[in-house]
Amino acid sequence: MKKTYSNPASITVGVVGYGGAFNMGRQHLKEMQAAGMTPTAVVEIDPARLAVAREDFPGIETYGSVDEMLAKSSVELVTVITPHNTHAALGLQIAAAGRHCVLEKPMAVTTAECDAMIAAAEAAGVVVSTYHNRHWDGWILKANELFKAGVLGDIVRIDLRMGTHSRPGDWWRSSRSISGGVLYDWGVHLLEYSLQLITSPVTEVSGYAWNGYWAAQPDSKWGADTNEDEAQATVRFASGQRVNLIVTHLDAAAERGFMKIVGTKATHLIEWPGAETTTGKGDGKFTTERAPNPKSEGHKFYENIVAHLTKGEALIITGEWARRPIHILDVAAQSAKAGRALPVKYA
Repeated sequence: MKKTYSNPASITVGVVGYGGAFNMGRQHLKEMQAAGMTPTAVVEIDPARLAVAREDFPGIETYGSVDEMLAKSSVELVTVITPHNTHAALGLQIAAAGRHCVLEKPMAVTTAECDAMIAAAEAAGVVVSTYHNRHWDGWILKANELFKAGVLGDIVRIDLRMGTHSRPGDWWRSSRSISGGVLYDWGVHLLEYSLQLITSPVTEVSGYAWNGYWAAQPDSKWGADTNEDEAQATVRFASGQRVNLIVTHLDAAAERGFMKIVGTKATHLIEWPGAETTTGKGDGKFTTERAPNPKSEGHKFYENIVAHLTKGEALIITGEWARRPIHILDVAAQSAKAGRALPVKYA
């Protein structure tokens, strides 16, 4: 049985990772603090960044390793902000110590890693979740609103895409063995959006990948371990619906938008500034309505964590929910290697 808390402030929280990139350690602690929890501990291997953490949160405990924090701190909930391929080992360690764990997106790289963490958390009676704060992005909130109101009709397919002809960066997110591959950054967010709209079970995934162009460039930092130049996952659902996800570093003439929802009554195209909904009349005439994207409500992620731990409210981003896009990407990678579509039993 999971431990419950009398009030939000009694939930002491910490982060593993306080690096300078995006300053995510500070962001997480500030968001947890805004939700009522108490920032307590920071783990970081760079002493200079630990000094920054002490300036940001005077009196906070600082540690050079997770082992040290778990041995010396009473911190109750730990958020992991480290490279993707380290999530599973750290999540298992934190759960085994009886602490709740939030993992930065993506939850892990493989399905097996997700399953192991879910099982470990269940055995220890703690929460394991993933920081899918974009579950509450304004554009998907609006898409859900239109769908529930019947504006789109039945959803037939969702097309997802990100990227253009661009050289991969030099940091770890461009390393396939560390990041999981080119689909594991924005692709996880895009799939999570789609799974909110298509609730039917996944039955099959086809994966495609093109490798070698950027890896062969003389200034390539990662060489053969560079992310795919372009990768695609096509997801088939039991309902007959489908999702097409493409992330590219090759397409010099990319289409508009990053999410297109095709329904029987209307098509909804989402771009960064706003979205447009085009309704067909069946007679060759169309009506298009454009609107800015609503404000995002990502603060609800940690607010839901607090409500779950203090009031027993349902956890929205469960380990099982966060597992779904990872399983799709895991099977897509296997499919790309096999050169054929692969069945999915549990997603």
